[in-house]
Amino acid sequence: MQVVSLTEARNNLKAVFDAAYNDHEDVIIHRKGNENVVVISFDEYNSMKEMQYLFSSQKNKDRLLRSLNDARDGKTSEKELLE
Repeated sequence: MQVVSLTEARNNLKAVFDAAYNDHEDVIIHRKGNENVVVISFDEYNSMKEMQYLFSSQKNKDRLLRSLNDARDGKTSEKELLE
């Protein structure tokens, strides 16, 4: 995570965007006397929105978390795919 001032972000906007996109780095722009903002890549934004959607249903959230815990605990099985 990188924190820059608004002036620094304004003077180095391409570098801020490159850090967010190329390095997958969250860049916090500190705005003195105002709320801070975060610059992230569009891919990262889409990923966050997808997670928000998947977790918006409690039933789906529970199922996903249960599956994740099962995988972590080694409770997996192989399935043969039909061609």
